Amino acid sequence: MSEKRSYPHVRVAGDPYERGRAYGEQAAERVVRSVEGYRDVFRELAGLDTEGARRLARSFEEAIARFRPAYLEEIRGIAEGAGVPYEDVLAINVRTEVMFAARARSAEASGRVDACSAFAVLPEASAEGHTLIGQNWDWLPHCFDTVVVLEVEQPDAPDFVTVVEAGLLAKTGMNSSGIGLATNALVTDGDRGEPGVPYHALLRAILDCETLSDAYAVLMERPRASSANYLIAHRDGIAVDVEAAPGDFSRMSLVFPDQGVLLHTNHFLALPAGLKDVSLWAMPDSPFRLERLRTAVAGARSGGLTLEAFGAMLADHANYPSGVCCHPDRRMRPADQGATVASVLMDLDARELWIADGHPCRTPYRRLDYAGFLSKPSPVREDLLRSD
Repeated sequence: MSEKRSYPHVRVAGDPYERGRAYGEQAAERVVRSVEGYRDVFRELAGLDTEGARRLARSFEEAIARFRPAYLEEIRGIAEGAGVPYEDVLAINVRTEVMFAARARSAEASGRVDACSAFAVLPEASAEGHTLIGQNWDWLPHCFDTVVVLEVEQPDAPDFVTVVEAGLLAKTGMNSSGIGLATNALVTDGDRGEPGVPYHALLRAILDCETLSDAYAVLMERPRASSANYLIAHRDGIAVDVEAAPGDFSRMSLVFPDQGVLLHTNHFLALPAGLKDVSLWAMPDSPFRLERLRTAVAGARSGGLTLEAFGAMLADHANYPSGVCCHPDRRMRPADQGATVASVLMDLDARELWIADGHPCRTPYRRLDYAGFLSKPSPVREDLLRSD
């Protein structure tokens, strides 16, 4: 049975507040749905009423202000454009941290975290000699009504495209300087919801970067609030997987491609010293999804890997309903059920993004050509060309 939906596109430009306001205006209904959806999530999974969630969200405001104050201006613009309170848009942008903070305060708090399956392929392993990256994004079913394709032009940083919940700053995507980004949730015993730079602010900051080392530096710039995996590639033909726990640069590890391929799901592959990986307890399907991807990649290597091949891999139902293509588990209470809400494939050389607007097993990928939109020259690359 096919799924018939097409996530709306939102294109914005201007200064941070102007971009935010335009985003909020164009996606107003979906921003409202995001706020309403997380109001229910915060109550059911974290035991927080609206004011409690807002109070916790405000505790991260200072960390964002010290990291990238312009992001707060964007959030303020989103709220005003969508006609919702600023604190509510702030809360959905720090929803990972709000939920972990509540869990840390209550042994009874529970609930799922983003469970995603991601990949990157270097030119030597791809059929066309291109750098490829992508993922299935598994999250709460209400997100079928909130996802947008956000296209951002900005004067002081690379332009970018991101597939994201309406009202949030960023998720998976790519930028005009050649960066591609996929991500997976991780959990350690250090995830206590303590103030630091929030997960989604870091995702946005990576899309503001010119190079892979810039992105790595951004993740070390200030203490992070949450664990997460950042799979980052560049059309130069390089990629890295950054596994990060809450804290500073000492609580990070790097994983590099094996025979030109990086694969990651929702557990640590190189756990930083002194930490416990809680990911396998929280997401016990993670190792099985990773093994399915490894097996599929091994079988598809002949002649080079393609986005089409990964589209088929990401539709895999082994271990249903908790497979690579995730479907709601009806044995669980509704608040704990998850689903693949979008599948994203990116060719960084061609500047193409392919999106399945829902389960990739039921939804055909549609091709989005960003060769024109993501054509802004990189200042770093211009310097290199001048020096040559």
